[in-house]
Amino acid sequence: MGHTHHAALLAAHGHQPLGWQVFEVVAVLLLAAAAFGYAAGLITSRNRGRWPAPRTLAWYAGLLCAAAGLAGPVATAAHTSFTAHMFGHLLLGMLAPLLLVLARPITLALRALPVRQARAVTRLLRSAPIRVLTHPFVAGILNAGGLWLLYTTDLYHLMHSSVLLHAVVHVHIFLAGYVFTASVVGGDPDPHRASFRMRATVLVSFIAAHAILAKWLYAHPPVGVEAADGRAGAQLMYYGGDAVDVGLIVLLFIGWYAATRPRPGGRPAADTV
Repeated sequence: MGHTHHAALLAAHGHQPLGWQVFEVVAVLLLAAAAFGYAAGLITSRNRGRWPAPRTLAWYAGLLCAAAGLAGPVATAAHTSFTAHMFGHLLLGMLAPLLLVLARPITLALRALPVRQARAVTRLLRSAPIRVLTHPFVAGILNAGGLWLLYTTDLYHLMHSSVLLHAVVHVHIFLAGYVFTASVVGGDPDPHRASFRMRATVLVSFIAAHAILAKWLYAHPPVGVEAADGRAGAQLMYYGGDAVDVGLIVLLFIGWYAATRPRPGGRPAADTV
């Protein structure tokens, strides 16, 4: 059944090769625009003081991870291999967002933009829709809930036969991963940052939901995925997700320590819990 399903996927791609090629080209162009935009921000704000090199490295490493998950050998193999698909998911939905969040793009934008545009960005950050979307609980539901929907319904199969649905799913995986990561451990300005207790609770809940889904997939791979491929993909999701989650936990506690350690005046920062 697995071979039949994979053959059907390949046949479906054969009927619309241009669509899949266009998707990959558009994805690479958007990532290239993000690369040039960050570089422009560095150049424009160079008179505002030194920008930490690790942030720049994190940005470009994150873009490379996203590119690998969207185009190239991994993305091609993902059409017929669940393990390759899961590797791409980890790159696009977990590792790339973490690296991009560490690069603090909003902070760089606020440094580089003229005062009027910077104030517009600040007003947007303070808006009600952004406040809702960036709340850790909402971001966690969108992230974990999207994964459960993808792997426990027919959506996983449908996205391999429709380039539009494929694009929507991957955009969601990336954006949900970024917003969730930023809401929990982001260093960019966040007028609505939740308490440490809330962020820690949501992070632990997300880790549990991700691990339970991986275990469920180990026993119940998507229909049409061969058992060995399904088990390998589920293990990759479990252990690869754990590696990124450990990084999130470390960053969360580093942020908490930085916010609560005594200042020169002997007072800790406001966000203690």
